[in-house]
Amino acid sequence: MGKIGLVIEGGGMRGIYGAGVLDRFLEEGLTFPYCIGVSAGSANLVSFLSGQKGRNYRYYKYHAKNKNYMSVHNLVRKGSFFGLEYIYDTLTNNLDALDYDALLATQSAFHIVVTKADTAETVYLDRAHVDYYDSTALMASCAVPVVCRPIKIGGAEYFDGGVTDPIPYKKALEEGYDKLVVILSRRRGFVKRPENFKYLYSRLLQKYPEIVRALGERHRVYNESLAELARLEQDGRAVIIAPSVDVKMSMINNDSRLVDELYDYATHDAEASFEKIYELSR
Repeated sequence: MGKIGLVIEGGGMRGIYGAGVLDRFLEEGLTFPYCIGVSAGSANLVSFLSGQKGRNYRYYKYHAKNKNYMSVHNLVRKGSFFGLEYIYDTLTNNLDALDYDALLATQSAFHIVVTKADTAETVYLDRAHVDYYDSTALMASCAVPVVCRPIKIGGAEYFDGGVTDPIPYKKALEEGYDKLVVILSRRRGFVKRPENFKYLYSRLLQKYPEIVRALGERHRVYNESLAELARLEQDGRAVIIAPSVDVKMSMINNDSRLVDELYDYATHDAEASFEKIYELSR
């Protein structure tokens, strides 16, 4: 697909949208020389690169019903609402396994976005950080502050990459991919507001003051990213795929009806984007 970079936003359970788009891409046989995913987008990304159509759908539709996947029970017992070890070890390495052979054999360069807990530095992990039965990079990319504990990699702690780079298109441009296909999890026109409960998360994250600062800036970074992507799209350098309807799916909503609704819209939106993607590749 030429020098086109694929960028995948996260969004917790809203990631079912990205899963639907990528499944339709797999049906179409689309590949990209460079891919980058953040948070839930990174989990969707590896299944796309391994060619496992439907795998992420099963996670959102079925596995997310298990209290070990996400629950207050997890938060009380383990300090994390999302059971990252359950998702990225029990499931990813065993019960509904990622095809590591296919992933590690991919010809696509890829990055998984994380945020360093002590400095709030954005870090882009590559294939050197993914090995057989080791999805620690995915855990870190999905470790949402407050509701998840940070994940250790090489002695350092990391949180969700979306804290500092929620739509990591700039990294794709820096890597030399001047045309982009960007999968968002919010409908066009969405404007992110400042984080709620600043006093609460400031207290709960007092060990990580730079993360607190970054959360306070996140809405500005996000909205500026959307504005720049709109300019790139207008200039013919980007295809943006975003929900065509406003499905009321939250980050932690595992309602099966909404999961299917958003997934179905995603497959239709992906198909509607093919002509633009092929035009972008010319």
